[in-house]
Amino acid sequence: VQLVDSGGGLVQPGGSLRLSCAASGFTFKQYTMNWYRQAPGKERELVASISVTGSSTNYADSVKGRFTISRDNVKKTVYLQMNSLKPNDTAVYYCNTRLGDSYYWGQGTQVTVSS
Repeated sequence: VQLVDSGGGLVQPGGSLRLSCAASGFTFKQYTMNWYRQAPGKERELVASISVTGSSTNYADSVKGRFTISRDNVKKTVYLQMNSLKPNDTAVYYCNTRLGDSYYWGQGTQVTVSS
């Protein structure tokens, strides 16, 4: 199983970024996918989840209405569109999935929101 996160960077408050997570080594279309984030000195938190077909999504209250999770089961990729970014969105963002009792993580991509 491999998850490769990309798309992070430095953006000004109010800006947008689109994160991608390319998956391989498992049957992607059969598993829920998640995005987590971890800010300096804080615990890792769940940001968004998407069901196997993409028909159901869930978001942390702090990102509702600003972030959108989506997936492409042909490309085996999950996305996180982040709009209206705020300084407190600054964190390392990680793609995640659970296969049975095992959890798998991407390497993370840094998002910094600053003027």
